[in-house]
Amino acid sequence: MLRQPLITVLGHVDHGKTSLLDSIRQTTVVEKESGRITQAIGASIIPAETIKRLCADLIKKVKLDLKIPGLLFIDTPGHAAFSTLRRRGGNLADIAILVVDINEGLKPQTIEAIEILKEYKTPFVVALNKIDLINGWRSNPNLSLLEDISKQGEPIRNVLEQKMYEFVGELFKFGLNSDRFDRVSDFTKQIPIVPMSVKFKAGLQELLVTITGLAQKYLENNLKVNVKGPARGTILEVKETKGLGITIDVIIYDGKIKKGDTIIIGSLDKPIVTKVKALLIPAPLTEMMTKAKFNPINEAIAATGVKISAPELENVIAGMPLRVVDNLEKDKEEIQEEIEEVLIDTEQEGITVKADTIGALEALDKLLKEHDIPIKKASIGEITKKDIIETKTQEGLNKCIVGFKVKLNKESEEIQDKPKIILQDVIYKIIDEYGLWRKETEASEKTKDLEELKRPSKIQILPGCVFRQSNPAVVGIEVINGVLQTGVKLAKETKNGLVEITELKTIQDNKKVIQEAVKGQQVAVALSHVTVGRQIKEGDLLYANISEEEFRRLKELKGSISPSEIIVLKEISSIQRKKNPVWGV
Repeated sequence: MLRQPLITVLGHVDHGKTSLLDSIRQTTVVEKESGRITQAIGASIIPAETIKRLCADLIKKVKLDLKIPGLLFIDTPGHAAFSTLRRRGGNLADIAILVVDINEGLKPQTIEAIEILKEYKTPFVVALNKIDLINGWRSNPNLSLLEDISKQGEPIRNVLEQKMYEFVGELFKFGLNSDRFDRVSDFTKQIPIVPMSVKFKAGLQELLVTITGLAQKYLENNLKVNVKGPARGTILEVKETKGLGITIDVIIYDGKIKKGDTIIIGSLDKPIVTKVKALLIPAPLTEMMTKAKFNPINEAIAATGVKISAPELENVIAGMPLRVVDNLEKDKEEIQEEIEEVLIDTEQEGITVKADTIGALEALDKLLKEHDIPIKKASIGEITKKDIIETKTQEGLNKCIVGFKVKLNKESEEIQDKPKIILQDVIYKIIDEYGLWRKETEASEKTKDLEELKRPSKIQILPGCVFRQSNPAVVGIEVINGVLQTGVKLAKETKNGLVEITELKTIQDNKKVIQEAVKGQQVAVALSHVTVGRQIKEGDLLYANISEEEFRRLKELKGSISPSEIIVLKEISSIQRKKNPVWGV
């Protein structure tokens, strides 16, 4: 027996994901007609009879023999369906619809969605929405999409073609071949694009028929289901339901579940075993994501969504697998193996990661590792006091907590002097925010490192500018290159390399004491333990006496020091390597 294909909708915010689902639901709901849309927990089922009624002319034209019992649209919007709905070996969705605003093209969340689809190898159709916003477009709801396009003026058709093929070019950059749905020659190699106006329902029939045809032709083996065997499913949501306590919304993708069945649910610790107290579905035509009224049922078969009331659901996590127990010990072993497939590999040092579901944690782990961001701890749920205390002991860029669709609990909010905490509901923004913080932190750490180091400098004692010969010697100098700082030890070039001869006590500029002087400045300096005419004389060149270790550290920070300081470093290394060829290497 074939089940309905599970379909989820992805795309950038405001491109029309929710509107598309609403449009499909509203179009297919007809009072007093057999085969109208059915609501399940977290899903909307469009029976085959409804598809036949809506798309009769198009089905006849393309000679589509409808075999599947209908289409099951996951109501959870966007990436949430992909981060939560998974089963062994990949994502639960059989097909996805990528909604894109034809006038805006690829946006950050669209790109993220494409990467997710590629990662899970999920086939998808592009709904190129908002063609009605093309200047001059006139929608005719009585015509098919292609007829509607043909009735537009030539300039409007040209704009549509141009925008569509610009989008085809954008997809090609991601290694994806695509074309308008009616021009696709091989659906296994090309992604069909359906130009649409969700607002006027233009292209809706074509989208439904394209999805149905793809599912029947290429996913038949995936859709074969055992409706008599024990159910398998995925937890969509865990929530408090009035009168029932903690309940779980589950998508059942295989088998049958009955009231009274023993079920096993995956967990990060050990599998949870409990018994179904009640199975519920919404009252007809109610919205799943609102406060729907629920009707009890005795059993549910795949593919559908159902609410389960049972004891001991407090620690259940969205995204975890569920199955009706057949062989308890075997089921425990298999379900734990399934969990281990998505457990995160952590390192000795790294950031702390928290997410709302196991699937979201998995997606976040992959994204962070792609950007070479190490993870020390990864878990599900709110950010706790323990998370903050542990993260505060980390160093540098590891002193950070990333939270995806989670918040701080009450205890953790009260902690003072928190580490960096990044909270986002859009996954790509986490990388952007972390990247910005990393740049700021690295710049701050380099500044701190520089403050601890002697800055490279080269000075020349100016002729006719000896103000005192000794105790201390006071002379006029010019900074030839680098940054001259108070307290630096100064060295003179000899046949044995640079030899330290004095320490700079003070710097004066126009009788004002300053802490440092830069290239081109002429200032007076006080030098200890030297006498002009003996150890130093007018015209001498002196260098900041940089040790090998300081030289290596300054080389690492060369992006933070001036070009004139780099020149001094090169001169110092050249002088020192005359005696020791590997000095500073």
